[in-house]
Amino acid sequence: MKIYFTSIILGLVASTNLTFAQIRANNAISNNITSQSVFLDASANGFTNTTNNGKGIAFPRTNLTTFTFATQSGSNFNFPTAYDGMIVYNSATGTTPASGSGIGGQTVSPGFYYFSNPTGGSGNAYASSTGQWLSMGGNPKFNVTSTETATNTQVNGAQVYAIKGQFTATGSSTAVTIAPPTGMTSLYGITIFKTAGTGNKVVYSKELYSYDSSNGAAITGSPSMSVVYPADTYDYVIEYLK
Repeated sequence: MKIYFTSIILGLVASTNLTFAQIRANNAISNNITSQSVFLDASANGFTNTTNNGKGIAFPRTNLTTFTFATQSGSNFNFPTAYDGMIVYNSATGTTPASGSGIGGQTVSPGFYYFSNPTGGSGNAYASSTGQWLSMGGNPKFNVTSTETATNTQVNGAQVYAIKGQFTATGSSTAVTIAPPTGMTSLYGITIFKTAGTGNKVVYSKELYSYDSSNGAAITGSPSMSVVYPADTYDYVIEYLK
């Protein structure tokens, strides 16, 4: 009977520790951290100069150009974070999958990334599709080229993309053609930022008077006044939603 009672007590203690205990992995284990706001304390007194004793932390590595979440959706009860704040070390260069890993088409390179999905857990269900991978301490700049690039901007949770192109003006009409990017549903903005031709013509307005995203028909100028561009070839950056 005594052995049986002791086993029950040990089982209850183990269960309690499993549920509520914090973990301290450093070498000052005599310091109690039960009143602190940390779950895992992996700090150490540092690496010694003579023996190189000490421990580092190796984060999970993955290829974000192929990675997809095992569970795409569920309830707030079983996973309220919706992966928000998840940290990985990315080992590849490229773009994230179109689906299954947050907003698709994000450009990534080797380094630490965290998954930003603050709105994914709202309501009665969470979804990873609303989040995006953000570089930790990396360069926030993105390079816009003739290949579609995901910008650092979202509109109501929708990713804004950018691409660089050129159009030709006749010098006698405000009508030009700016081919809509693949998958574009609406225009976010456009900047006509310099001339690409040898004539070095002046850009009178960096905007468009009007634009039809279905066929690329555009009128040069500002929203209040159309402008005839001198005959030449002009560069532009178009930002859009898909």
